[in-house]
Amino acid sequence: MTSATRERLFGLGSAFEDPATVGMVAAVAVAVGITPLVLRFLVNRGKVSGPLEEEIRQRYNSWLVLIPLIAGPILLGAAWTILGVFILSLLCYREFARATGLFREKAISLTVVVGILLEALATADHWYALFVALFPLTIAAIAAAGIVADRPKGYIQRVGLGVLGFALFGCAMGHLGYFANDEHYRPVLLLIFLSVELNDIFAFCVGKSFGRRKLAPNTSPGKTIEGALGALVLTTILVWIVGTAVFRGTALGRPGYLILLGIIISVVGQLGDLMLSSVKRDLGIKDMGVTIPGHGGLLDRFNSLILVAPAAFHFIGYFLGIGLDQEARIFTGGQ
Repeated sequence: MTSATRERLFGLGSAFEDPATVGMVAAVAVAVGITPLVLRFLVNRGKVSGPLEEEIRQRYNSWLVLIPLIAGPILLGAAWTILGVFILSLLCYREFARATGLFREKAISLTVVVGILLEALATADHWYALFVALFPLTIAAIAAAGIVADRPKGYIQRVGLGVLGFALFGCAMGHLGYFANDEHYRPVLLLIFLSVELNDIFAFCVGKSFGRRKLAPNTSPGKTIEGALGALVLTTILVWIVGTAVFRGTALGRPGYLILLGIIISVVGQLGDLMLSSVKRDLGIKDMGVTIPGHGGLLDRFNSLILVAPAAFHFIGYFLGIGLDQEARIFTGGQ
């Protein structure tokens, strides 16, 4: 392991070397500080009251915990980022498995968990070929594990749920961790988290203020077309402005590409939200869990990231590559 790799994996000292990282952390800190003042102003003006006020307060208090849990591993080093994504993937799969009943299928569920673990190990090793190969290999293993119970009835459903679980929480979400193999992963990941979470907030605020027409009434009655379009515009502007600092001096730093990245994050993020809403409607439940007050479960909060992670990874990778100039096969030592 080279000294540069060791610094990337465990180097807290380089956490604030990039001005874009400093700017985003400072902006979030300011936003957290002024939010109670803004809420008090709106309450005094009668703009917010009752259940909505309580919901906002709950969400704010939850974010006081979530922000350090998200930003902490990213700032501490790539190893902690990969570990954090691995733990998040496992916890999200746990919620999915319990909600769908897949946890009762021990062989399939264990195969999914092992697949998620192997994806994390391939990521930590910076072994991209294995990271990619694990997707079809794990799907094949899930299909094989479904035979163990010797119950042909329901085989397609059991295996289908297992494949979906691994595709979402092992492969798709695993791309978040693989970003950490790039030298400049900190500002990129912070931009992705910031834009995805604000995309949800923009849709909520614009929808509450101007929403009239339902976006998908049978899937998510609270979402409106106006909210979705407002989020699209505001998130695209955010990615354009912040992305200019994050990708300065690179091929992706051009306004047209950043605007396209913003559109991708907003649209795909909202599709991820609707995807989980479809799952919940199909199961007849309101939330996937009760882990986070005001949000529901972890999946209810981070659903948008599931689809955004691979979309942003491959879009950014097309222009810049991800970790191409970093040491590969760190622990296995292969070529």
